[in-house]
Amino acid sequence: MAFVESPVQLLNVLEWAHTAGADPDGLTVVVLSPHDPMTRGQLRRMAELARDEGFAVRWEEARGGAGAPLKTIGGLRGPLRRADRIVIGDPFSRYVQLLLMLTRARDLVVVDDGTATMEFVSQLASGEPLVRWHRRGTGRGAREMVFAPVSANARRRLTPGGDRRVEVFSSMPVEPPAGVTVTANSFAWTRDRFGPPTLTRGTDLVGTSLVETGVVDLERYLEAVASLARTHGATRYFAHRRESAEKLHRVSAEIGLEIVRPDLPLELIARRGPIGHTIVSFPSTVVHTLPLALVGTGVKVAVCDVDPAWLRSDASPRAQGFLSGVTGTARDAHRLRSMPASAAP
Repeated sequence: MAFVESPVQLLNVLEWAHTAGADPDGLTVVVLSPHDPMTRGQLRRMAELARDEGFAVRWEEARGGAGAPLKTIGGLRGPLRRADRIVIGDPFSRYVQLLLMLTRARDLVVVDDGTATMEFVSQLASGEPLVRWHRRGTGRGAREMVFAPVSANARRRLTPGGDRRVEVFSSMPVEPPAGVTVTANSFAWTRDRFGPPTLTRGTDLVGTSLVETGVVDLERYLEAVASLARTHGATRYFAHRRESAEKLHRVSAEIGLEIVRPDLPLELIARRGPIGHTIVSFPSTVVHTLPLALVGTGVKVAVCDVDPAWLRSDASPRAQGFLSGVTGTARDAHRLRSMPASAAP
């Protein structure tokens, strides 16, 4: 069984299955559907692709109301007990952590969830609690205290030992703890199924949800986007699925960029084309994945650092170091200097 909550996670389940030679008849993909309409739309498109590959897809309205979690967990209890292998896309998800309490599987696979995979492996190696890098606070709030035993159990389940095998399938640079197997995600399935793309003469910008997650100041971000657009002659802005409509309206109205709302993960959109000869992004998963998906096409991927002055005053203390690490470890992306921002916060 595989559990996913985002289109990128589902894409990487398909990549893992392709790499591992997994039999589609032996793997059911369970979509724990989120509320966000853009994410749901991309997940439905990815579910169609998974079904085309022969996989059974089980769509769960896991957040559909007060009784939805109990109904979902109850319906999955039997299959979880019988599963020999569990594949998960987000080890930080409380939903996934609850489900891990029900399984006896000795084969656990964490498929690529981008930059979150880097943080997961780092925390697993250091023995830290599983906490997303952009989360603020001490982790000792009432909600965190209630879920602490669940999170601790998930961490134990995701630590290899005895006859329990743990694999991380990732395109990100990770240094796993002893006993954890790392398999490289080269985006072979994506390259086999799509493209090569037609290239335009322009530059495309890739948006980020750093404003929405409370890390980067909105005005600073908009200034940086405008500066990048001017410097590189960009005309299109590929929106992240979690970017707000209000922010995207400003990107369009004030900066003049065409907003593109992809209906699939950007790796597939870029591989299908048409795509710019240069793609510019802020620190994110795509500066690691796009060079793999687009290898041999001639597309240049560039990453712009996040200036510390862009960060909100209440951003997580780990934010700058983590974002710098994402940029610095992008082996096949050209590194740009951060764009100056002149507006007062």
